[in-house]
Amino acid sequence: MKLWQKNTDVKKEIEQFTVGRDPEFDMQLAAFDVLGSLAHTRMLEQVGLLEKEDLDALQQEMKDIYRRIVAGDFEIEPGVEDIHSQVELELTRKLGEAGKKIHSGRSRNDQVLVDLKLYLRHELQQLVWEVKALFDVLQEQSERHKDKLLPGYTHLQVAMPSSFGLWFGAYAESLVDDVLLLQAAYKITDKNPLGSAAGYGSSFPLNRQLTTDLLGFGTLNYNVVYAQMGRGKTERVVSTAMASVAATLARMSMDLCLYMSQNFAFVGLPDNLTTGSSIMPHKKNPDVFEIMRGKCNRMQALPTEISMLLVNLPSGYHRELQLLKESLFPAITELKDCLQMMAFMLPQLQVRDQIMDEEKYKYAFSVDAVNAEVLAGMPFRDAYKVVGERIEAGTFAVPESVTHTHEGSIGNLCTQAIAALMEQAIAGFQFERAEQALSELVK
Repeated sequence: MKLWQKNTDVKKEIEQFTVGRDPEFDMQLAAFDVLGSLAHTRMLEQVGLLEKEDLDALQQEMKDIYRRIVAGDFEIEPGVEDIHSQVELELTRKLGEAGKKIHSGRSRNDQVLVDLKLYLRHELQQLVWEVKALFDVLQEQSERHKDKLLPGYTHLQVAMPSSFGLWFGAYAESLVDDVLLLQAAYKITDKNPLGSAAGYGSSFPLNRQLTTDLLGFGTLNYNVVYAQMGRGKTERVVSTAMASVAATLARMSMDLCLYMSQNFAFVGLPDNLTTGSSIMPHKKNPDVFEIMRGKCNRMQALPTEISMLLVNLPSGYHRELQLLKESLFPAITELKDCLQMMAFMLPQLQVRDQIMDEEKYKYAFSVDAVNAEVLAGMPFRDAYKVVGERIEAGTFAVPESVTHTHEGSIGNLCTQAIAALMEQAIAGFQFERAEQALSELVK
C-alpha cells in the first residue's frame, strides 16, 4: 500500500512512470527523513496527539533506523514508493498501531520539504568546507610563489606584469564571494517548512516553533502557502550559489590549460598527473582541468535547468517538482569532486620562474616606465608619449625594478586580509546551532 492509496489499484505503468528515480535519490534523504520524524513525533506528544509510551517506542526505533542508515545497512525495499513509506512500514511492522500515528499533522509535501531542507543545509555545509580547503591551498600557493612574475593580459594581449602570487590570490578571493552566495543559499534553506502540510496548514494544534528548535533551523517558513512555494525556489537558489563556485573553478581550469600549453609554458605538471596520446608520444595533456572545465561549465546551466521546471507553475504542489532531485543531487556530488580535485592538483603545479625575462614580454613593463617618469616630475600625458616614442623607435628599456606597493598589488597581496574575509563569511553560517540540535535529537 502507498501512503496515499485507498481502494483503487493504480496501473503499473502509471506507477513506474510517476515514481521514476525517486527511490534512488531518496536514499540520500533517508537520514534526514528520520531526523524530521524524530522532531515531528516529539512535537505530537507535546501537543497531546501521541501518548508518551508510543513516543518512547517510536523514538527508540527511529534512532535505530537512523544508525542503520548512517552505517549503510538500510534500503528501500522493492515495491516501496519512497523513503517515507519505508520508514513508516518498518515502524508499523515493529510497533503496530504506534507506527501508523507518525503522519498525523503533516503531509508527504511538508515531509519532503523538511527532508530536502535538512539535506541541502548539510550539503551546503560540506561545500563550504571543501571551498575553504581549496581556499587555503590557493593562499598557500600565493605566498609561496609571490615573487615569481608572469605576464598579465587584456584582450589576450600582453598587458602588464602580474605574478603567481596575484594569480593564485585572485581565485582565493573569488571563493570568498562564492561563499557569501552559499551563505545566502544556506539562510534561505535554513527555514523550517514542517507543519505546512500540503501547503495549507493543519487543523491540529501543532507547535511549529518546537520542531524548528529541535531541528536547529534558524527560523520558520511562516506562511504555509509560501512554505510549499519554497519547493523549487530553494533548489534554484542553491544551484545559483553552486554555479558561482563552478564558474570560479571553470575559469581557473581554463587558465591552467592555457598556461600549460607550450605557447605559454608558465606551469607544468608531473607526468603521472597528465595523460597521453594514442599516436603522439610527446603529449602530456591536462585532462583533469579540461574535464573540470566541462563539468563546471555544465553546472553553470543548472539554475536555468531548474528555472525551466518552475517557469509556468502556479502556487501549490506539482508532481514534476520531484524531478529537481535528478538535476541537483548529482551536481552537488560533482561540485564537491571538482573542489577536491583542484585542491589535490594545485600543490603539485610546477611553476616557472624568470618568465618575464623573455624578450617578448618586455613591453609589459611600459606602464611602469611611464609611472617612473611621472614620479620623476613629468606630466602623465607627456610621459605616456615619451615612452610610446621609445617603443616605436626600438629604444625602450625595461625598468630596473617593479615597485607595486598598494593594497592588492604584486608587492602587497593582502593575504591575511583576504583570509579574514573568508573567516568572517564562514562565521556567518552559524553551523554550530544545527549541529548541536541534530546531535541532541539522535541521542
